[in-house]
Amino acid sequence: MVKACWKPSVEGDCCVGRGVGDPRGRVDGLMWYKDLGVHANGEFSMGTIQANNLMEDQSQLESGPLSSLESGPSGTFVGVYDGHGGPETPRFVNNTLFSNLKKFATEHQEISADVIRKAFLTTEEEFLSLVKQQWFEKPQLASVGTCCLAGVICNGLLYIANAGDSRVVLGRAEKAARGVTAIQLSIEHNASNESVRDELRSLHPEDSQIVLLKHKVWRVKGIIQVSRSIGDAYLKRAEFNQAPLLAKFRLPESFSKPILSAEPSIFIHRLTSKDQFLIFGSDGLWEHLSNQEAVDIVHDQPRNGIARRLIKAALQVAAKKREMRYSDLKKIERGVRRHFHDDITVVVVFLDPYSMNSSSSHSPILSIRGGGGMPASPKR
Repeated sequence: MVKACWKPSVEGDCCVGRGVGDPRGRVDGLMWYKDLGVHANGEFSMGTIQANNLMEDQSQLESGPLSSLESGPSGTFVGVYDGHGGPETPRFVNNTLFSNLKKFATEHQEISADVIRKAFLTTEEEFLSLVKQQWFEKPQLASVGTCCLAGVICNGLLYIANAGDSRVVLGRAEKAARGVTAIQLSIEHNASNESVRDELRSLHPEDSQIVLLKHKVWRVKGIIQVSRSIGDAYLKRAEFNQAPLLAKFRLPESFSKPILSAEPSIFIHRLTSKDQFLIFGSDGLWEHLSNQEAVDIVHDQPRNGIARRLIKAALQVAAKKREMRYSDLKKIERGVRRHFHDDITVVVVFLDPYSMNSSSSHSPILSIRGGGGMPASPKR
C-alpha cells in the first residue's frame, strides 16, 4: 500500500522501470510522468509537459477511501485542472477539490452527482474568499482561473464532472470491430461551440456583447474562451472588476450577475466489460489529436508509458504543423514553447472489469499529483 504525493524529482533518481517503481513519478526536462501504477479499479499512466513559463496544468489521481467513514465508499478519483492567467487556481484546486469531495461524501454517506457538484461549488467559494482576502496585496489573483475536469469511479458507476474545455474520452471495445471506439463523455464549455454561445446569450439577454468574435476566435466578453471555470473572480463578481486590477481585465461597464459559472456539467455512466479505458486530457492534447486517434494509440501500444506516448504523439503533430522536426521542438525552452503548443496533461485510466462493482476497503491507497512544473527564471 502506497501513500504518496508527487514532489519534483530530478533526473537520475533511483527508479525501477522508468516511472513504474517510483510512487512520485519522475521528471525529464519539461516532462513529468508516472508510467504505470495501480488504482482501485485497474492500472493508470500519467504525464505532463510544460510549455508556459510557469506550469498552468495540475492533475491528481486518488485511489482508496472517498469519504472519512470506515464503511464509506471507495474507488478512484481523477482530476485535471487546466489553468489560465497563472498557476495559482489550478494549484489551489489540486489541494482542495478532493478533500471537499470527501467531506460531502461523508455527510451524504455516498458518492452522487450532488456530492460532486457541491465539491466544485465549495472549492469555487473558497478560492473567491482567498481572492477577497488578498485583494489589495495580490489583485491579479482575481484574473487567474482554471478549467476543472473530474472523474470518480465508485460501485460500478463512472461520474464525470466538467467546467471548462478539458475532455475525457472512453475507449470501448465493439464486437463488430477489432479496435476500440472513442466515446467522448464530457461537455466542453468553450465559446467556439455554438451551443455555448446560445447558452450565454439566453443567460444574458440584455448584453449584446456577451460573446464577441475577435481575430476569428469567439470569446466571452471578447476576453476568454471558456464559459465555465473555477476562479476568474473578475468575471464572477463586479467588486473584483475594478482597480487595483490591471486595466486590461476591467470591463467598461459593471455587471449584476456572474458572467462565467463554476457549475459543472455532470454525466453518469454505468461501466460494462466493454469499457476498456478512459483518457483524461487538458485541451492541449485534444488540440492536436482527435478522440479516435488518441484511443487507437492507447489500444495499440503497451500500457507502460502510454501517457508519455500520447504527449509525444501530440507534440509530433504540433511540430509538423510548424514544419519543424519533433527533435527540434524538444529543444525549445518553456515560455517560448507556448507559441508551439500548450501545457499538456494526460491521465489514462485502465478499467479492470473484475473490480468495477467493488467498494472494498482493501482498495490500493494512492495519492499522486502531476504538474509541478519548472521554477520561474530568476529576474535580472
